[in-house]
Amino acid sequence: MPVDQRKVARALLSVSDKTGLVEFARALAGHGVELVSTGGTRKALADAGLAVKDISDLTHFPEMMDGRLKTLHPKVHGGLLAIRENPEHEAAMLAHDIRPIDLLVVNLYPFEATLAKGAPFEECVENIDIGGPAMIRAASKNHDDVAVVVDPADYAAMVEELTATQGATTRATRRRLAQKAFARTAAYDAAISNWLAQELGEASPPVRAFGGKLSEPMRYGENPHQSAGFYVTGEARPGVATAKQAQGKKLSYNNINDTDAAFECVAEFDPARTAAVVIVKHANPCGVAEGASLEEAYVKALRCDPTSAYGGIVALNRKLDAQAAREIVKIFTEVIIAPDAEQEAIEIVAAKKNLRLLLTGGLPDPRARGLAFRSVAGGFLAQSRDNAVVDAMDLKIVTKRAPSEAELANLKFAYRVVKHVKSNAIVYARDLATVGIGAGQMSRVDSSRIAAHKAGEAAQAAGLAQSLAKGAVVASDAFFPFADGLLAAVAAGATAAIQPGGSVNDKDVIAAADEKGIAMIFTGVRHFRH
Repeated sequence: MPVDQRKVARALLSVSDKTGLVEFARALAGHGVELVSTGGTRKALADAGLAVKDISDLTHFPEMMDGRLKTLHPKVHGGLLAIRENPEHEAAMLAHDIRPIDLLVVNLYPFEATLAKGAPFEECVENIDIGGPAMIRAASKNHDDVAVVVDPADYAAMVEELTATQGATTRATRRRLAQKAFARTAAYDAAISNWLAQELGEASPPVRAFGGKLSEPMRYGENPHQSAGFYVTGEARPGVATAKQAQGKKLSYNNINDTDAAFECVAEFDPARTAAVVIVKHANPCGVAEGASLEEAYVKALRCDPTSAYGGIVALNRKLDAQAAREIVKIFTEVIIAPDAEQEAIEIVAAKKNLRLLLTGGLPDPRARGLAFRSVAGGFLAQSRDNAVVDAMDLKIVTKRAPSEAELANLKFAYRVVKHVKSNAIVYARDLATVGIGAGQMSRVDSSRIAAHKAGEAAQAAGLAQSLAKGAVVASDAFFPFADGLLAAVAAGATAAIQPGGSVNDKDVIAAADEKGIAMIFTGVRHFRH
């Protein structure tokens, strides 16, 4: 046998996820491997007619404390950690009757799934695995001699290798499996520690870890020379990570980023109150609207910036129907994401073979707590998700003129949108639809001018004589530091404004609003999105 190969004589199997377990164990037994197992795993194998020893046959110690104590024993860890052909280790094994374990098959208690379903604290604690991670780390450390499998997806490849090598594992396979195993325990511990930090109300714990499971490798990242992969954390939040892809080619890195931005934005609009559509391009909304139907909302959203909408992402807050689908497919669209879709709508979309259709089963809660990360050189930033919503804000009218009922509805609409536009952000809205969006500028006044320019372009594209900004309201994601940004909006035709307030020059900005006769509301909440 080649020096890099290790014969598998004994395997220890202890799994929570029993997918493919019996078939895999039967293949191991076919290669003459002795099977040792625990609890429910042993029962599943025995019920399938396989010869399997109980872990207590190795340890001569009973399972106790509701299963908390069964594998934490020198005869288990000695069998995993012993270096083969090391005289001292061999002598210790002989003296203490420790038998080598050549293959460990373990997947962990389903802590992430338990957390995702909203289980109570005590149930989450009970689903924290202790013996599993300890065995995985022991086998992974000793991967020169021991193979460790933590994912049922690796069963087939393991059987293939055992067949090709007459029952042995290669060093290359053992090392690859060890890397995966260490990553699994790291992600598992990260999920637990982040959950406990949240339960304790610790916004910035002394050590922060996070991990994820590869959903799929990307052909490339943001640009073709960058490598990338899409990892999922197990968070149950509906969105691109949890969606079912009903149709279309694989998503790219940029598709995933943009689709997430679109769906998080459309979730601001309660589907029980209104139909809403968001069109995103390069992670920024380029058109957002409410309507009596998705079709109406889409037509209104598209009018805001039909040029940018080409090749964009469309997010819906309700079940995609045939009427909306027919409108959306009239122009080239990369992705449609919705909670669900009618069969006729799916068939309409299917006629565009490259158009991706993602169905999520629900909307993310914009009020829910969560974490957001961003990498920097030498570290990363972690912050709580921006879960502030305009309906929960203490809106303060600061001008002599109060907004009309229609203006107030449009101001709230615009503030829902501006939360999802890159800073500095300015949004013009009328008739519950965006009509001009200025994003990502170094100067707020420039964003205001760009949004006004886009409103003029949209009017021209629609064959209208005057800018769509005339009679619109304006929202700013942060305070106007000077009156110039507000005055630019007024010059474009805005009749009311909504902004956080908080500038040292608030009095001057309010005075300018009063002089121009517009209404203005302060929210007290900033929505920077860099």
